[in-house]
Order: sequence, then C-alpha cells, then structure tokens
Amino acid sequence: MLRILTLLLLLPSTAFSFSTLPRPLPPISTSTSLSAKKKNVIILGGDGFCGWPTSLYLSDKGHSVTIVDNLSRRNIDTELGCDSLTPISSPQTRVSAWKEVSGKTIDFHNLDVAKDYDKLLSLIKEKKPDTIIHFAEQRAAPYSMKSTKGKRYTVDNNISGTNNVCCAVADSGLDVHIVHLGTMGVYGYGSSGGEIPEGYIDVVLPGGRESNILHPAYPGSVYHATKCLDAIMFQFYNKNDQLRVTDLHQGIVWGTNTPQTVRDERLINRFDYDGDYGTVLNRFLMQGGMGVPLTVYGTGGQTRGFIHITDTTKCLEIAMENPPKKGERVEIFNQIAETRRVRDVAQMVADQTGVEMKMVPNPRQEAEENELDVSNQKFLGKGLNPTTLESENGLFSEVVDIVKKYKDRCDPKMILPASYWNKDRAKACEGMDIEKHMKN
Repeated sequence: MLRILTLLLLLPSTAFSFSTLPRPLPPISTSTSLSAKKKNVIILGGDGFCGWPTSLYLSDKGHSVTIVDNLSRRNIDTELGCDSLTPISSPQTRVSAWKEVSGKTIDFHNLDVAKDYDKLLSLIKEKKPDTIIHFAEQRAAPYSMKSTKGKRYTVDNNISGTNNVCCAVADSGLDVHIVHLGTMGVYGYGSSGGEIPEGYIDVVLPGGRESNILHPAYPGSVYHATKCLDAIMFQFYNKNDQLRVTDLHQGIVWGTNTPQTVRDERLINRFDYDGDYGTVLNRFLMQGGMGVPLTVYGTGGQTRGFIHITDTTKCLEIAMENPPKKGERVEIFNQIAETRRVRDVAQMVADQTGVEMKMVPNPRQEAEENELDVSNQKFLGKGLNPTTLESENGLFSEVVDIVKKYKDRCDPKMILPASYWNKDRAKACEGMDIEKHMKN
C-alpha cells in the first residue's frame, strides 16, 4: 500500500544548471523567525553527500560554520575504484569558492572524529559551538556488508566516533546541542502492522503497566546496527550527562544539487551511482540518463522512505533551531517526505526516461515485500513543506542533466551490486551478466 505523507510543494520547473542561477526556492516557514540568533555550528562529516550542502545552506543563512572531515569517503572512492560521477573539488577549493561567491567563510579541519579525540575536544573548546551536527559516519549499508573489513571499519568508525562526540561535549563543559543524522533503517523494513511513531512507542508492560519507550531496533545491515547503537549511546549520555541530543531518522536521499551548490561548479555536490554508495533513486535516474536498464532488486516490493537533498538541509536547520531543553529526553524526528515501493519509483523513472526496468537477484537479506507506514508530523508541524517525487518533475530532470553532462566519467560495470549480505545471497546473484545487462 502506497502512502504519500506530505503536501506537495510546487518548485520552479527549470532544471538546475551551472550557466545560470536557478530561480529562488520558495522560503519555508519554521518555528523561528528571521531575527533568530545565528548559531555557531560544527559540522562533522561536512565534506560528504549530505554534509557539504548542509554546510553551504547554513552558512548561506548566516550561521557560523566549521567543517570537520577526514576525507574517508574520498579514500573509499580510491578503494572501490569508482569516483563520484560529478567531479568534486578538494575541501580547500570548495571553501575558497564559497568565499568568492558568497563572501562567507567556512573553516575546514581535517581530523578523524573516531581517532583524534584530543583534537576534537580542543576544537570544541576553541569554537564553543551552539550545535554539533554529526554526519561523520560510514553511510552505506552495502559497503558495511561487502567484507569483514567493511563490517569492522563501519563499527569502529561509527560507534567510536559517536562515543567520542558525546565524551568531548561532556568533557568540554559546554552546553552543546548534538544533532545526529540517523536512518529509518533503525526500525527495520518489515511490516509493523501500524504507523511507526517518531522514535518512541507506547507499550503495555506485564501487569498492565503503561510506558513510552524507545522503539525496538531491528537493523538490516551492520551499518543499520551502528545507527541502532548510536541511539542507545545517546540515551545513555542524555541520562548520565544531560546532553541535549536530536536524532534524525532519515529516509533515502535523492537529488544532487541545491540552490547553494549550483552557484559555482567548484561547489558541486558528489553523485554516487555505484552499487555500494548509489542510493536507489539516484541510481535509477543515472541509469535512465545513460539509457541503461533500471536494476530493481528482487520483486521491487520493498517500501522505503524518500527525501530530497534540499529538504535534508532544511530539516537540519529546523532541528538545530528547535533543540530539546536541558534535562529533556533525546528528541527524535522521522526525516522523510513520503514512502514508495521501489518498483513504483523505478516505473516513474522508466516513464520519464523511456528506459526499461529489469529485475535482478536481490543481494540483500530482506523481505521481498513490505509495508512502511511512518509518522513525520514533527517536521510538518514545524513548517517543512517537503518535495515529493511527483511534485516537481524538473528535479528529476536536474539529476538526468547531471548524468548526461558527466556520463563520460561513468564506469558502467560499477552499476550492478558487488556486495552481498551472506553466502546464500551471493550464490543467488552468481552469473549476473553485466555486459548483457548493459547492452539492454
């Protein structure tokens, strides 16, 4: 059952380009006014797919932004032998270009949040941030299941990084609001039998005792398991050290650019199309733009939550401007615009691009079909009017235009899955003929 959770936002129909600036997006209304106090923000993982456009968006809104990143995602590109489809500039070039086009300064610090604890603590004491936005985690479920190396790295990096952030905030003695980008995958992707609430669920304990507890975790990969452990870590530090934390359970992000990243080609966001890091809709749009059959895993009956990258940046601002008070429990938002079955999303792209769908064996250990009924009332109540897949076809065009512009950078053999959840899934995917698939 398909459920659209939000109102439609009509955006300009022109595709983003680098030769001309796009028409301004309509302003969203949040619970804070334009005269609200500007924040001092540290963005961990600020060089990444979500971190970079969020950094630019918050800087553009007048907040003081410091980026922290160890460039691990760029190093994984080298490991996998697959670059971003878009040619992304170095962090130094990016922040310099942003200063040129906006007049605003973003500081960049190269440090490893999971390993360089003393440097992280010193930076927090120096900058005295109002908010720390935590993107500094290995973000791909397929990569986390690719090998023992991927599993161990994902756990070591993600869990140690989150623990270090919490420890550093507690040790600093500062009242810092931590905003963490989590995932809808903490809930699992089975059919829950009802609407998934935002983080906490009402239960009746033995003896008829009523309670409201953290929603049970049901991870589907090592990556998702680390996000579940993050949630438990935040619960502890919130209880023990009264840290103020907001945890955002985000859906699948699609799109590439934002009104800030299109202002100069040196600001362009990364675009992952490979089987490990390419999110499903971006991968479909890339395949459609290349004229390659859309790879739908299994039956395509998996239901997922989706959100556009521009709305990710807005949600981070809303969360930042609405922190929990000292002593309040961890705040949790479901950060999605809508839910869709994967095969229905593929059909939308196929209709737009004229490229056929092709069902391929599913490399993941998951249910072939599932429902996903999710509440996202908190962001809607704070003024977010999200972009849905049907609300602006021009946003589809923007991605396809990016693909066509940089298609010579695409390595077609990287499109199909190369990570398998277990030996049975690997066996089921044996014999997948990449060349035959690419020939349509």
